[in-house]
Amino acid sequence: MDHWPTGRLLSTAARLVEHSWNEKLSAIGLTHAGVIAIEVLSAQGSMTQAQLAQYVRVQAQTMGKTLSRLESHGHIVRVRSTSDRRSQVVSLTDSGREAAVAAVEMERSVLAAASIDPELLRQELQAVVRELASQFSSSAARALVDRAPLG
Repeated sequence: MDHWPTGRLLSTAARLVEHSWNEKLSAIGLTHAGVIAIEVLSAQGSMTQAQLAQYVRVQAQTMGKTLSRLESHGHIVRVRSTSDRRSQVVSLTDSGREAAVAAVEMERSVLAAASIDPELLRQELQAVVRELASQFSSSAARALVDRAPLG
């Protein structure tokens, strides 16, 4: 690892953190994708499945799979929209709110295993993301930064 480029270190660290976090999340019926969905619902309130997919920039079909898993574990409910019968409104349940809190604690426990200050790491990573994103004029690069008002 001493000779690895910084990009490889970052991507390897990200994959290892996500893998470890997903292992913990599975105990409460969540995945990383599910956490993103319940965090958006927690912050923004109920919305249609299509709106949620658009908000987190995934295909509606992908969001549907994530929501099916969340629904089977009781974290969300979907009901037909009264204004558009083709749409389903997604709402967070009490179980989903509890799972969101538990997910944050699980993430902290993953990072606590490393001998670093997790808050300092967050600040440094945010600085890297902002600086690199500002160097790109493409809307795709800006969307990476703008897509996650969650943390």
